[in-house]
Amino acid sequence: MAYKRATAPTQLLQGDELTAAMVGIGVGFAATAAPQPNIEDTLLAASIEGMEEDDLRLLSTLTTWLGVHHQRINASRFIRIVSLRREVRVLAYWAAVAHWLKQDRRLSKFAQLAPKKRVSLLRVGSAFQLKRRGEDPRFKGSVLIVPQGVLRDRKDDVLSPHQLASIHRTYFQRVQMGPSYRADLWALLEVAPSLSPTALARLGYGSFATAWQVKQDFEMLQSRPKGG
Repeated sequence: MAYKRATAPTQLLQGDELTAAMVGIGVGFAATAAPQPNIEDTLLAASIEGMEEDDLRLLSTLTTWLGVHHQRINASRFIRIVSLRREVRVLAYWAAVAHWLKQDRRLSKFAQLAPKKRVSLLRVGSAFQLKRRGEDPRFKGSVLIVPQGVLRDRKDDVLSPHQLASIHRTYFQRVQMGPSYRADLWALLEVAPSLSPTALARLGYGSFATAWQVKQDFEMLQSRPKGG
C-alpha cells in the first residue's frame, strides 16, 4: 500500500502516558520517563489536558518548558497540528503563547487561531485574582487572561537545554541541525537503524522523499571506514 503522510498523532496522550512523556522531554515530575517521546505530540496533549481539564500544574510546567525550549520546536509541523484542533481554550492558549514569545517569529501564525473574545484561564474566581494580583506579565495583553501566580514559573521544574540534549536524541539533533524533519528522522535512525524509509517517515511524520534521503545519508556515514 502506498505511503500516506500524516502530521497529527492518531491518538492523544493522556494520564500516566502523558506524564511519562512530559518527563521524557525534560519536565521534573515524579514518574518514569517515556523513551524518546515525540516533542510536538507531547506539547499538544499537555495543552489540551491543561486547558480543557483545568490541570494548572501541568499547564504551569508546559509554559515553563516553552519559555526555555521553544526554539527547538518543529514549528511548521506544530502549527499544522494545533490548527486542526477546535477547542477554543486550547487555541487561545497557543495564540497567547505566540503573543508572549513574539521574538520567535516562527510561532506568529498561532495568533491567527485566536478567538475573537478574550478567554479566562480560570473558569471561576478570575476577577478576584486579577484584582488582587494583576495579570501574568507573560500573557498580559494577549487573548488569554491569566492572573499572576496561577501558572507557577520555576526554571528548576524543567531540564536545561544542555541536560535535555543529553537524554533526548531528537532534541540533540535539533540543536545540531535545527528543528526540522531531517533532524527528527536522523534521531530515529540512531535509535533504530534498521527502520525502512516508509516506517521512518511514519514515525517521524515526514515525507517519504525526506526519509529516503536521510536513510541513504545515515547508511553512507555508518559504512565509512573508521577514522575516515
